[in-house]
Amino acid sequence: MYFKYIDKIKELINTIEVEEKESMQKATNILMEAVKKKNAIFSFGASHAGILSEELYYRAGGLVVINPVFARSLMLDTTPITHTSQMERLVGYGTALVQKTPIKEGDVVIIHSVSGRNPVSIEFAMESKKRGATVICITNLSYSKTVSSRHPSGMNLYQVSDLVIDNHGEKGDACVEIDGIDQKVSPTSTVIAATIMNSIVAATAQELVKEGMNPPPIFYSANIDGGDELNKKIFNEYKDVIHYQY
Repeated sequence: MYFKYIDKIKELINTIEVEEKESMQKATNILMEAVKKKNAIFSFGASHAGILSEELYYRAGGLVVINPVFARSLMLDTTPITHTSQMERLVGYGTALVQKTPIKEGDVVIIHSVSGRNPVSIEFAMESKKRGATVICITNLSYSKTVSSRHPSGMNLYQVSDLVIDNHGEKGDACVEIDGIDQKVSPTSTVIAATIMNSIVAATAQELVKEGMNPPPIFYSANIDGGDELNKKIFNEYKDVIHYQY
């Protein structure tokens, strides 16, 4: 059996490695400065885009200072699931989410949205910037530039972010053509966003070590001997910028 999806993902990773190298390096530098200055890093996304936030926090090999922003009505265990679409389109909801999140000047906010057209992500970026945070977005530029904003500002996420990383996916996200039907299957955004951010996390950790920070604030596996003790030590050092319960 020929697995077209694997080829598609390989192609996208190769494209990102070349086309997004500069943006990913800039993101690495931004995260490095945040860690060195002991500022917090936040990650946000709605519905499936929010899977990236789950990928990035409280995980062995992940940065301790990455804080997920989870909104109950935007998560995939919401019933009915169609409610998540209504909430990400609700004007004012993104602003309200930032108001209850301890984002401050010097912090970094990572926002994942494929279309970048819905108010919740756009407002999250806008309000975070008002607080003096640097906003990095992962989006699909070719897709986002062909759809209208659902926010009163008329802007999409890439237009209100400080740094844009393009996932180079297809319009609608799914990528594999199936004979006999019009709709493609198998989305790419989750795999690609995780690849992008884990690459940036690895580069950030490497550069911090080069600059003499050893160890950098990464989680050790809790399933290795001594892991809990090492994690507690790092957690205590960075507790002021960790906003989830350890």
